[in-house]
Amino acid sequence: MDVNHYATANGFEVTVTKEGEICGFRIHGQSVPFEAVVLDKSTGEGVIRAKDRLDCELQKEHTFTIQAYDCGEGPDGENMKKSHKATVHIQVNDVNEYSPVFKEKSYKATVIEGKRYDSILKVEAVDADCSFQFSQICSYEIVTPDVPFTIDKDGYIKNTEKLNYSKERMYKLTVTAYDCGTNRASEDVLVKISIKPTCKPGWQGWSKRMEYEPGTGSLALFPSMHLETCEEPITSIQASVQLETSHIGKGCDRDTYSEKSLHRLCGASGGAVELLPTPSSSANWTVGLPTDNGHDSDQVFEFNGTQAVRVPEGVVQAGLSEPFTISVWMRHGPGARDKEAVLCSSDRTGTNRHHYSVYVHNCRLVFLLRQDPAPESSDTYKPAEFHWKLDQVCDKEWHHYVLNVESPTVTLYVDGVTYEPFLVTEDYPLHGSKAETQLTIGACWQDDSEHDNDNETLSETMTGGSARMSQFFRGNLAGLMVRNGKLETKEVIDCLYTCKEGLDVQLPQEVATAVKVQFSPSQSSLTLEGDDIESFDKVMQHISYLNSRQFPTPGIRHLRVTTTVKCFNEETCVSVPDAEGYVMVLQPEEPKISLSGIDHFARAAPEFESPEGVTLFPELRIVSTITREVESEAEGEEDPTVQESVVSEEIMHNLDACEVTALGEELDSEQESLEVELPLVQQHGLELSSSTTGLTLTGVNTMANYEQVLQQARYRNWHPEALFDRKFKLVCSELSGRYISNDFKVEVNVIHTANPVEHVNNAVMQPQFSNPMQHASVDLTGHNLLKAHQTTVVPSAATIVIVVCVSFLVFMIILGVFRIRSAHQHTVRDQENGKEGEMDWDDSALTITVNPMETYEDQHSSEDDEEEEEESEDGEEEDDITSAESESSEDEEGGEPEDQQGANRQQQLEWDDSTLTY
Repeated sequence: MDVNHYATANGFEVTVTKEGEICGFRIHGQSVPFEAVVLDKSTGEGVIRAKDRLDCELQKEHTFTIQAYDCGEGPDGENMKKSHKATVHIQVNDVNEYSPVFKEKSYKATVIEGKRYDSILKVEAVDADCSFQFSQICSYEIVTPDVPFTIDKDGYIKNTEKLNYSKERMYKLTVTAYDCGTNRASEDVLVKISIKPTCKPGWQGWSKRMEYEPGTGSLALFPSMHLETCEEPITSIQASVQLETSHIGKGCDRDTYSEKSLHRLCGASGGAVELLPTPSSSANWTVGLPTDNGHDSDQVFEFNGTQAVRVPEGVVQAGLSEPFTISVWMRHGPGARDKEAVLCSSDRTGTNRHHYSVYVHNCRLVFLLRQDPAPESSDTYKPAEFHWKLDQVCDKEWHHYVLNVESPTVTLYVDGVTYEPFLVTEDYPLHGSKAETQLTIGACWQDDSEHDNDNETLSETMTGGSARMSQFFRGNLAGLMVRNGKLETKEVIDCLYTCKEGLDVQLPQEVATAVKVQFSPSQSSLTLEGDDIESFDKVMQHISYLNSRQFPTPGIRHLRVTTTVKCFNEETCVSVPDAEGYVMVLQPEEPKISLSGIDHFARAAPEFESPEGVTLFPELRIVSTITREVESEAEGEEDPTVQESVVSEEIMHNLDACEVTALGEELDSEQESLEVELPLVQQHGLELSSSTTGLTLTGVNTMANYEQVLQQARYRNWHPEALFDRKFKLVCSELSGRYISNDFKVEVNVIHTANPVEHVNNAVMQPQFSNPMQHASVDLTGHNLLKAHQTTVVPSAATIVIVVCVSFLVFMIILGVFRIRSAHQHTVRDQENGKEGEMDWDDSALTITVNPMETYEDQHSSEDDEEEEEESEDGEEEDDITSAESESSEDEEGGEPEDQQGANRQQQLEWDDSTLTY
């Protein structure tokens, strides 16, 4: 039959012929979630309905075919007929049931400061709804407020202003999304935007300030340093590391012993004369010069163009014996048109001839040597003036100059490097003359009776009348030395110049050949060259600072790294700025040098007259200690009440000078002297100088050796009759006076023996000291000895009166003690036996001892008494000997009058009752 059909999602109709009715519908297709139901058989109306719930996200459309069947003829409808197949299309409408979801859990991006980006990064969200309306993301939004970023509808984020690395290094943004049905994302997403500073080529990852603690070995300067080249293709890298120490002493941290001591330490032969010594009693011609001592812990002398010093006659022989060496530390600059003399030997009067000199002139170093005439070649020209043109002369920095002179050759070493003269002029030898010469430092000595000079005239006391100075030097000098008959070796010169501080590098094995490293002679700078950035960084990270001095000079050492980078075109393509920093050398723990021993004793007069004399420091001890702060090991480390404890630790180091000075009047060379064992001094390589004020030992040596020599120092006096005491002071120092000991003062008294006088009474009262500890600390001053000497003879009547008075006093004391004892015993018998809480006085063996020196000791302060008690044990043996000598002298005299000690004691209360029992 013919059937016309129309289908919708809800129902359809079938046109029915007049012959029959529609009994049902059949749907063709697999897994079709629909069914067709007849609503009206006569009209053929029916409906299609879903068997289950439809899901647009699973299938948006369904297509299938449907047929209609009539009821057919016969009882069972065997002859039913079906219509043709009709196609049905069903579209499922969407519901906005899903929210947007971002594809990534978080987003990251990095941008460079100072740029405006069109797009930094893109975020993307999706929606699971099936319809176009509900599945599309219509907008994105930055939830975080007040950030310099914006996002468009497609999810692209860009900055709204130029970003600054110093202001903010990272931004964290929260972003959400909306679909076209206005559903918001179920979860917002985190966006991190890092700000990278503008790529600037240079060294990164190192600290500009580095602290160096003395005694800790080497300090890595750049442990995390690396070179940023901004991804430029690099072919070679060159870098120089400079340690600037021009403000430290003589150019860097060197040992500040005297120049003569340094020569000895470096292995130089003897015979050197130091022309600029540290001012002392034996070398006082440098006293008037300003020094830099105390600022850089070094002995540096300043010459301002108006000052000079005359070296006393006899310090250096008049004519230098070839070969000879002149060495000096000099800082000079800028150059001047006038000649400036460093060292000058000229005639003292008359002709003003210069025999030899070292001077600077227009940034040139000049050495003049006018030789004495030889009989066979008196009219022959000889090399007389040697010129070197050097930048070092005028650069205002310290440099070490050594002139090795062996005619006709003069070799110059500057900072250990040899230089040839660019000009040598010849001259005739000097005419023979008996005129005396004057050696001057910082100028040239000349007589102005026939010459005019614009230079400033020194005072008459300095110049000696009409003479004056010329060619004044402007700069600093130190360590001026002259050595006759010997040339300095290259090893000694290098040792003198070498710094105690400098740069060091321990190359890792894997980069030892990849980077070339070269050091300067002074170790204060090094250069590196390579082509691999990674290897270059590793070498830089192994550069260290090292200071081997036990007590380095504290302060700042500036560092500078200069770098040159080349690219493939062999030109400088990356400009690397200099890296500047500094090493702060901390204050070292300063040593405290302590001198101790017996500081007060007496000796018999004959000992002073003997060839051995009196030993001044027999038990001298030299000890050096440092004070350290030790953190407490208590459990509560964070407890602010826990304080650091201070401990004293003994250390060993060298001394370079000890000076013994006579206090009071100066030494009279006609009757007294200070002496030490000269062979012992020479054995330890020390030098001895003496004057009327005392003696001085100089030279670098251990404290034990100085102690051994000073323990043998002795004082002699050929006429001690009028001498009652002599006082001396000992001071030792280290590093040219940088560290100075305490003033150790010693007083030695003279024990005089009186002339015999026939008087028996005085001998009767001679005191017998049974306790050596009582007289071990007796201080016999000159005042009391003089008083004793004046009252040596006492009239016999006075002696008898004193004896009677003393006897009566003893009797009264015995009587009083006896009565007190009797009364006390009577009271005790009356008391009960059980009392133990009271103090009983048991004087059954009471002994009263009276110190015959009590009046004398009362003259001393309590402080002196304490010092004498501390020293009594050390000086017991010494004082025992003294007492024995005194007693033996008295025994020999027998009934003769007593000595001065006995007379002195007679003026005080004296008896020996050590065995008297009451």
